Amino acid sequence: MPAKSRFPLLLIGAFLALYFVWGSTYLFIRIGVESWPPLLMAGVRFLIAGTLLYSFLRLRGAPNPSWPQWRAAGCVGILLLSCGNGGVTVAEHAGVSSGVAALAVATVPLFTLFFGLFRGQRNTRLEWAGIVLGLIGIGLLNLGSNLQASPLGAALLIFAAAAWAFGSVWSRSLPLPQGAMAAAAEMLIGGAVLLLGSLISGERLQQWPTAAGWGALAYLVFFGSIVAFSAYMYLLKNVRPAAATSYAYVNPAVAVLLGILFAGEHIGVEECVAMAVIIGAVVLIGVPQWRKAKALPTG
Repeated sequence: MPAKSRFPLLLIGAFLALYFVWGSTYLFIRIGVESWPPLLMAGVRFLIAGTLLYSFLRLRGAPNPSWPQWRAAGCVGILLLSCGNGGVTVAEHAGVSSGVAALAVATVPLFTLFFGLFRGQRNTRLEWAGIVLGLIGIGLLNLGSNLQASPLGAALLIFAAAAWAFGSVWSRSLPLPQGAMAAAAEMLIGGAVLLLGSLISGERLQQWPTAAGWGALAYLVFFGSIVAFSAYMYLLKNVRPAAATSYAYVNPAVAVLLGILFAGEHIGVEECVAMAVIIGAVVLIGVPQWRKAKALPTG
């Protein structure tokens, strides 16, 4: 199949992976942290996924990244995975429900636009309205009983969203490895930093993980990391960052539904109102982005 005709199919597949696979990972993180210490689980997840993907790519003949590429991948991996995903994992371990965690992370496009200002990107009135509405949604979310019961979890989720957004914007100008090798290098370094954090914080595996804990880890390694994260890095290189972060439209709904069906979670009125406000804000931000988003030619 010619490259040009294959390119839209890759875009569609990448977006679907982000929308639905990543929406489900919040539930599997919730299941996993019942058996695993949070930083240890996140570190093992990304180190295994990065090792598998790196080995596969090297066997296929992909070149080993240069030192500047390793350094760039390390910066992005620490921001997106060590700080971003690590923050979410610790927050869910602290008691935040998977649905509310996904809803808090839905603020990533707001932070993406904010950090874009420092790179000379101008925001439209519609985008500014989305930012203001999103900030109101964050305030409403913090009024809910779920985050009020875990102030640490609330702070970690906002930090995680901001770190993920900053890393996504910065990655556009960094000399990252080509193709999926960028994701592999980022997962290797991000996973190693998470394991170092686990060691420093004194985490210990109190007992052998349950079958559900191992199953959650396997799902997060193969689907949440190798498939979905590779898709995300692909989109960051081929569409505007705010378009790549549009998974925030769908992830909260997927996560809330799965949490209610399979984990017995529930969200209050405040969280429901916050969900409507935040998703509305993301839609306001996304409309101009989708109008501007143009795929880069593959040659």
